[in-house]
Amino acid sequence: MKNYSKISLALFLALAMIFVTFKANAQDSKPEKTEVAKIMTSAVCDMCKSRIEKVLKKDEGVVEGNLDVKTKIATVKFNPLKTNISKLRTLISKAGYDADSIPADTRAYNKLPDCCKKDAK
Repeated sequence: MKNYSKISLALFLALAMIFVTFKANAQDSKPEKTEVAKIMTSAVCDMCKSRIEKVLKKDEGVVEGNLDVKTKIATVKFNPLKTNISKLRTLISKAGYDADSIPADTRAYNKLPDCCKKDAK
């Protein structure tokens, strides 16, 4: 009889673990609410694109960030529970680029390669 009790207990615990794991995964798979922001930048080249997209990816609330060099517009898909447009603009500014009405951080701008500066040709 003791063997059946141990097997029953083990089976019960295994099923409980499977249920808890399934329940946790089901909750994690809910799509997060996202918003899209379009931010005008002072980017001028592909190196700018790379820098801006890299800095945006560091923000845990950013789902996707893409800069169109021709239009200079960064399109950012983000979770509004984890970040906001103001923070995204600040990140771009601190990377050395204008972000809508927020001017580029002077120190960061001065560290940019010449090809990434506003008056670059």
